[in-house]
Amino acid sequence: MHRELVGLSSMATRPILADLGEHLRLAHGTPVRFESAGGVEVARRVREGAEADLLVLAAGALAALEREGHLLPGTARPLWISQVVAAVPDGPAPALDTVDDLRAALTSATGVAYSTGPSGTALLDLLDRLGLAETLADRLVQAPPGVPAGSLLSSGRADLAFQQFSELRDLPGVTVLGPLPGDTAITSVFGAAVLASTTEPDRARAALGLLAGEEASKLAAARGMEPVER
Repeated sequence: MHRELVGLSSMATRPILADLGEHLRLAHGTPVRFESAGGVEVARRVREGAEADLLVLAAGALAALEREGHLLPGTARPLWISQVVAAVPDGPAPALDTVDDLRAALTSATGVAYSTGPSGTALLDLLDRLGLAETLADRLVQAPPGVPAGSLLSSGRADLAFQQFSELRDLPGVTVLGPLPGDTAITSVFGAAVLASTTEPDRARAALGLLAGEEASKLAAARGMEPVER
């Protein structure tokens, strides 16, 4: 009996990987357990020598770890594209069809929640591009690592939140407005690789191939991410 493979991932892909872990076990006899945390925390653990087999992170973080020698050479590959969406507490929902709608939602919000992950960095860049960084500086609320930005809506700490769709779609008390309009749209690419610390590189490579397969892409799409075209 093979031991269970261990994967590390950021929170954005946690719902997908929960489905995929079960699928790999039942359909392919490949037991894989994914441990999810904030992307910054996961990268820190990898750099400190975490013992695991697979890694699923935003493409930029994955590339940095590959350059530093923490991944098996040649195993990193893009998997899924994720849209950043805006969300509000359940109740009357503002329009988000145009860039002017987005500006209105931002300037009328008393608290704007964002994450520590790539979506948060991209949002700050967008606010700067829209000329709203200074206006909103004292209204920005960053969720702690590993905590969905949408949870700040239900707690009352914010009335507008931005994060990956997969992290906001199933939160209770939250209404997703949709992706950002026009040229303000924010997308993130998530990929996977085999960690250099694995003790079972062949099995880890095989599991990675399944993560990039058609069945996995269908499960990812059901959770709000689209497969990268190959």
